[in-house]
Amino acid sequence: PIFLMSLDIPLPKTVFGHPWLLQDGGKMSKSKGNVIYADDLVSVYGVDAVRYFLLSQMPYDNDGVINWDIVTDTVNSDLANVYGNLVSRTIAMTNKYFGGVLKNEKVNEPVDEELISVATGAYKKVAALTDGYRVADALAEVMNVFRRANKYIDETTPWILAKDEAKKGRLATVLYNLSEAILIGTGLIASFLPATAEKVYKEFGVKERTADELQKFGLIPDGTKVTDAPEILFARLDPKAIMEKVAEITKPKTEEKPKNEEPKKEVVNMKPEITIDEFDKIELKIGKILTAEKVEKSKKLLHFSVDTGDRVRSIVSGVAKFFTPEEMVGKEVVVVTNLKPATLGGVLSEGMILFGEDENGLVTVNPGRETTPGSTVC
Repeated sequence: PIFLMSLDIPLPKTVFGHPWLLQDGGKMSKSKGNVIYADDLVSVYGVDAVRYFLLSQMPYDNDGVINWDIVTDTVNSDLANVYGNLVSRTIAMTNKYFGGVLKNEKVNEPVDEELISVATGAYKKVAALTDGYRVADALAEVMNVFRRANKYIDETTPWILAKDEAKKGRLATVLYNLSEAILIGTGLIASFLPATAEKVYKEFGVKERTADELQKFGLIPDGTKVTDAPEILFARLDPKAIMEKVAEITKPKTEEKPKNEEPKKEVVNMKPEITIDEFDKIELKIGKILTAEKVEKSKKLLHFSVDTGDRVRSIVSGVAKFFTPEEMVGKEVVVVTNLKPATLGGVLSEGMILFGEDENGLVTVNPGRETTPGSTVC
């Protein structure tokens, strides 16, 4: 603040900071060797894919979880399968059936109305969510436009329409409507994925739309020519190949030690001291694990139902590589019960199970003898 004051620059009235960025249920730490660097992410996935993951998967007011598997799954499911595939299919069919030329023949059917409504209604939803700092929810609304357009393809079956010369007008209308939905969605996502949006505009031979135009349908001029050499926006990723690449770029680099250099003493990272009042804010109770299961699409998260006396809590921990769900059921553990709830791997977590850690891995922290769930740890 003193620098701003010395330059006569007004001090900010609000400063935002994001919550924890978690790696497999715990925070990132160089000492744990689990830090994921931005440069490495970009070298593997590209800038726009990383932007999309961070903005769509990191909630404004909750901790976010990141690991290579989750990023790969997100890029494949959202960007490759939904957005990229929609653009690719639409351009390919336009080239195949109409030589790449778009024309609105206005042979409309009731099924068109829902697509038009979803596309034209998205702008106000996205704007309101963005103004409220709900960026992840805003992106979900944009993806809803693309998902609805993909569903529209299945509903209208352009490949069947193409077999009937009498339905050429309807086929042209369907491809025009798909292109409109793509360009509206692209206009909404342009602030988040600028490089991708620029590619899509170029492939459709159009300019970026204004805010007002993003709320209107049917603005593509008749005769607009799409590219006959489309670029793949987001190729589907092979998880195995990705992890091989990750292993290569994150491989420790060996350095020659200068002669006569004394070995460096290992520095033990000590956390700052806290007062007894600060410690007293932490509520520790004995809990009994009733059920345990793996979190879908995660190799490292386990989901527990834990009886803590007052109620049964849903708790997610990144311990799947140390314990199986079966061996955890029935165990008594120490639980932090007043931790702010967070969503980990898409599952609500209402506390934290404490574990001990040494060179051999993790061990559970238990009371030493069977006791009642909800007993206070003091």
